Amino acid sequence: MFDKLEDLLNRFEEIMEELHEPTVTQNPERFRKLMKEQSDLTPVVEAYREYKKCNQEAEDSLAMLEEESDEEMREMIKETLAESKARAASLEQELKVLLLPKDPNDDKNVIMEIRAGAGGDEAALFAAEMYRLYVHYAERRRWKVETLSVDEIGIGGMKEVNFVISGKGAYSRLKYESGVHRVQRVPETESGGRIHTSTVTVAVMPEVEDDVDIVIEEKDIRIDVMRASGNGGQCVNTTDSAVRLTHYPTGIVVYSQTEKSQLQNKAKAFALLRSKLYDMEMQKAHDAEAELRRSQIGTGDRSEKIRTYNFPQGRVTDHRIGLTLYKLDKVMNGDIDEILDACIAADQAAKLVKMNER
Repeated sequence: MFDKLEDLLNRFEEIMEELHEPTVTQNPERFRKLMKEQSDLTPVVEAYREYKKCNQEAEDSLAMLEEESDEEMREMIKETLAESKARAASLEQELKVLLLPKDPNDDKNVIMEIRAGAGGDEAALFAAEMYRLYVHYAERRRWKVETLSVDEIGIGGMKEVNFVISGKGAYSRLKYESGVHRVQRVPETESGGRIHTSTVTVAVMPEVEDDVDIVIEEKDIRIDVMRASGNGGQCVNTTDSAVRLTHYPTGIVVYSQTEKSQLQNKAKAFALLRSKLYDMEMQKAHDAEAELRRSQIGTGDRSEKIRTYNFPQGRVTDHRIGLTLYKLDKVMNGDIDEILDACIAADQAAKLVKMNER
């Protein structure tokens, strides 16, 4: 581990020197790549430098203890020694986490798809609430939300909604939301006061950039244009601007209706299709690597029931990590960082165990 850390430190110093060269600043593409590499290495390098400093302080304290005879001074040195050793141990654990293989998609924007599952209208109502939950969460982190398509029902619910969340590290946090979300509550339409259980499915896909090789053959696509449905205004449902793509090899159908321009909706639909195809490739890779799949905290299996929202008790339970919180109102308003932080910590712990077994 420490050989690797020394190599990373040397590489960081090389980058810093290279960034000051005039030839690099004149090459925007090279400059951008170096800045990205420097940004990725900075947390590891800073932690390693502090680790080395703590170890040096501990060595200095031991040397001073051998020479010091005054008991009061010896106690002070022992305190410094203990603090340095404790901080070094903490940093060593932090460095192990920082050196874990990074998901190449972590820095990407996400395309999210929420579908109403079992429960009819009640499931559609909860799907709309889940959509608002993620919009509020994005707002908390100052991320941008852009709706691609929505299939609404008359009472304020959504059968399905697709949207993009753009922001640094969006996928690194929201990927833990993939799976089946279950709600337990008394529906407004229930006169007998019985608690119903409904579900929605959330899919989180990294937005695919142009450098990812996803080939869509023209012969494999059918493009239909139509008039948008739903709430109107600004020509959205007065012209044939909505676009539906059907991908024959996979049977995937995507739809975009939120823009006034057919060209804009077509671009959004193709972006959604590319992400869905890329997501299918990731699913295949997850299935092929069963051991890796087991080490991850619910970022692969769409059929996995990951969380229950119990309204009568104000309780949210994440089944993957055994976490229960009694702050349902806050969670439904987008306050999900505590859950996501716990998922990330559990995922890292599982990966550390796997790494130590090798």
